[in-house]
Amino acid sequence: MDLKDIIKPENLVYTKTKNMTDKELSYCPGCGHGTAHMITMEAVEELDITEKTIGVAPVGCSVLAYEFMNIDMQQAAHGRAPAVATALSRVMPEKVIFTYQGDGDLAAIGTAETIHACNRGENIVIIFVNNGIYGMTGGQMAPTTLMGMKSSTSPYGRTAEQNGNPLKMTELVAQLEGTYNVSRHAVHTFKHVKKAKKAIKQAFKDAMDKKGTQVVEIVSNCNSGWKMTPVKSNEWMVENMFPYYPLGQIKKNGVLVNNSKD
Repeated sequence: MDLKDIIKPENLVYTKTKNMTDKELSYCPGCGHGTAHMITMEAVEELDITEKTIGVAPVGCSVLAYEFMNIDMQQAAHGRAPAVATALSRVMPEKVIFTYQGDGDLAAIGTAETIHACNRGENIVIIFVNNGIYGMTGGQMAPTTLMGMKSSTSPYGRTAEQNGNPLKMTELVAQLEGTYNVSRHAVHTFKHVKKAKKAIKQAFKDAMDKKGTQVVEIVSNCNSGWKMTPVKSNEWMVENMFPYYPLGQIKKNGVLVNNSKD
């Protein structure tokens, strides 16, 4: 039987979204960024907002999103994505604006921009990938690096006395009046991918309805920065990252909730 006779529309189970380019992903094998890209772009396509969506990504691994997301994109300086997204949203209120940021960007150099955009309730979606380290620039300690966790700038492990405590940015912005839905997810299993995609899709819907700032955190691995195999890094993430950054809904429809679960 010829292959073309097998691959018919009625036999298709899954096809790649048109909102992803055909360029081969250049992320480290096992990295969660590719999956986060995919579900974000699938959500945009399923909501039929491809032509009105603009993504903003700054410096770090997230900057590679321009290579893979087949939609209008705007680059921002390191940490400034929420500020750029604010400008885009205000100048073009008919558009759906989202940022795609890592923890080193969003929670360090971009702390002020993140907090103030959320506090103002800008009608944007913030997708925040947290792998607890600076992935692209050499594995330095990030604001989200766990206590005792080693990095290139904390070779003996993070300590509260020298480095302060890990910053829970998602819980922090959930306290602000301008945020509407705030949740934390993961993409290491099919079950978690489905939940993360559902949250991103809802975030876009709420942004379209002008309900304020939507924040979706994705706790991910960085097997190269953590110096582990992809499988081991996922196991380490579950055992160490999830207890400190519990998955679940933190704020729903403008109200803080206590519903942390995987």
